[in-house]
Amino acid sequence: MFRDASASAFREEKKPLLRRASERIRHRLVGAKHRYHANDNISAFIEEGELEELCLEVEGRLREVLRALVIDTDSDHNTADTAQRVAKMFIGEVFRGRYIAAPSTTAFPNVSRLDELMIVGPIKVRSACSHHLCPILGRVWIGVLPNPSSNLIGLSKYARICEWIMSRPQIQEEAVTMLADELQRRVKPDGLAIVIEANHFCMHWRGVKDDEALMTNSMMRGSFLKDATLRQEFLSLMHKGYR
Repeated sequence: MFRDASASAFREEKKPLLRRASERIRHRLVGAKHRYHANDNISAFIEEGELEELCLEVEGRLREVLRALVIDTDSDHNTADTAQRVAKMFIGEVFRGRYIAAPSTTAFPNVSRLDELMIVGPIKVRSACSHHLCPILGRVWIGVLPNPSSNLIGLSKYARICEWIMSRPQIQEEAVTMLADELQRRVKPDGLAIVIEANHFCMHWRGVKDDEALMTNSMMRGSFLKDATLRQEFLSLMHKGYR
């Protein structure tokens, strides 16, 4: 079902007959002038039943990749079902954030007029490097400074939003910005701080093969950007309960 007005309008136009699900989805995206980079969500342009079709299509393409790698999937019992398993993993798990709508979050009014720092984390996150499709495994800390007009959301919702944003091919520098934008839109706090610390397996498996280096990104907005004392309080408390 469409959840985007521009996509809905385009759906009404006469479309050419396209056999593959990927072609039909791409046709809608291009027609609506909607970007579809690796870390973009395209759920509004996917119709009922098309994810299942897309999974089968990806499975077929992956079989061709395995053949190109000169792997005998016909007689090798270990790789006979690899294409199917990987397709299901990409569509239903590791890239799931591209294909499903944003998680709903019930917001509560700030009745108690809370205006003190609150920190959520570490939240474990899993993603994939969009350069090599290697795993990214990390942790996220979120600092929120609410105001009387802020929306208060449940603790688990922060984890769900993180998972939705991170379950796509990413580069970490863009992921932290996307997460900040989504939380800013939903919570509307006076200040928002995010730190992501992650292992990148594109460094573990290939290239320098360094399995100890971590990448850390921070995003400070509003009060955290202006108030050095508040920023330092967040950073000092961030790891306090984790050691």
